[in-house]
Amino acid sequence: MHTFLSIKRFALTVGLVFTSMHLSLAQTHWPQWRGPVSNGIALEGHPPTTWSEQENIRWKKPIPGKGHASPVLWGKRLFLLTAVAEPVADNSDHSGVGNPPEPQADRPGRRPGQGRGGRGGRGGRGGFGGGQPASVKHSFQTLCLDKETGDTLWVREGMAVIPHEGHHPTNSYSSGSAVTDGQHVVSFFGSRGLFVYDMEGNLAWKKDLGDMSTRNGFGEGASPVLHGQTLVVPWDTEQESYLVAFDKRDGSELWRQNRDERTGWSTPYIVQHDGTIEVVVNASNKVRSYNLSDGALLWECAGQTVNAIPSVVADDRHLYAVSGYRGNAAMAIQLGKRGDLSGSDAITWTLSRGTPYVPSPLLMNGRLWFTQGNDAVITCVEAQTGKVHYTQERLDGPSGFYASPVGVDGKVYLAGRNGTTVVLEDSDTLKVLAVNRLDDPIDASPALSGNAIYIRGHQHLYCIAE
Repeated sequence: MHTFLSIKRFALTVGLVFTSMHLSLAQTHWPQWRGPVSNGIALEGHPPTTWSEQENIRWKKPIPGKGHASPVLWGKRLFLLTAVAEPVADNSDHSGVGNPPEPQADRPGRRPGQGRGGRGGRGGRGGFGGGQPASVKHSFQTLCLDKETGDTLWVREGMAVIPHEGHHPTNSYSSGSAVTDGQHVVSFFGSRGLFVYDMEGNLAWKKDLGDMSTRNGFGEGASPVLHGQTLVVPWDTEQESYLVAFDKRDGSELWRQNRDERTGWSTPYIVQHDGTIEVVVNASNKVRSYNLSDGALLWECAGQTVNAIPSVVADDRHLYAVSGYRGNAAMAIQLGKRGDLSGSDAITWTLSRGTPYVPSPLLMNGRLWFTQGNDAVITCVEAQTGKVHYTQERLDGPSGFYASPVGVDGKVYLAGRNGTTVVLEDSDTLKVLAVNRLDDPIDASPALSGNAIYIRGHQHLYCIAE
């Protein structure tokens, strides 16, 4: 058993501190969608390099409903969020409401006279790839499974309601992932509520934050983050955007910070540097850092593209922010700075090609990997200096990526939207180790735990292990 000192030394290399976790536990846990240190890596493990529908599948379980939420794991438990649509009656014309909505007059965040359409039903316009209005009730569920067998341990419904807004055709009503610390499980369904359970599924508390109005009705997708007793929830919307912190034990609000941003899909990142714990959020206007203790703005930095979706990653010296919609932007921002860092010498390097739209980058062993747009094109750079190891290399097999890359044991895993996962060697040169095909499309980021990799497809959850 490694000591706490061992953990601290490791954490210093990635910019995070685990205050009461032995390294052996961190080897097993995947407590949030980007893993135990939020950089997309597992600390230890030996999952398979190759698999197929007939090879190295420990179990495969149908998942009810639809969602792009990633599995998260603690010990032997796996948690997954999903949205299950009620069946539509055969005599329905499928154009109206399958069930009447629940009374919503007391829901916060709505101007007087507004219905569930929020800002004039913006989600129903359908333009620019936006979704049509929801017409059936959905059950927003938290699933708890045995990670070794796939057996269901418990299911909890947070809310059953007709969503007030549609979503992009490739989004879902359950795209944000759960987060756990081994004591609580946090399920965030955005406009459908925030629910905190204990590990046995008993509801500790819940919050209704109101209805989001998202750009072009693209829908929602950011996840909360948890550090110590503090739960931080992002709320970037077309109306009033903010970041809010709750006490995880009872739901009491600790602080709220307004944000000059519109709709966002980026999950916050927690980093510790020089004794200060920061909450960093990537966004279109600026990357911003807040003090976890009181929400005070510490620094901000412009330079990202519009619709800056990827979450940031960090090591002991820099924070790395990337975005890739209607432009390309990657930058290394020095930690420890304060104020407006835009265009300053706090930015060690920048790159203006090959950056991702939806997937977040992977930071492992001093290398930063990211895809181009949502395409099957990969770039790898030296994180500290920005030196390009290889750039905009096309990968054969995947049709493109929504899932973020993950890494462990000298390997990088990139799960493609057509169900094909490419495995690369963790090195300065591009070396493809395997191309693995499953029958199920993949949009959720994989999770790593021990010697297994867990992949959520559109219809099934896979446990891949030898």
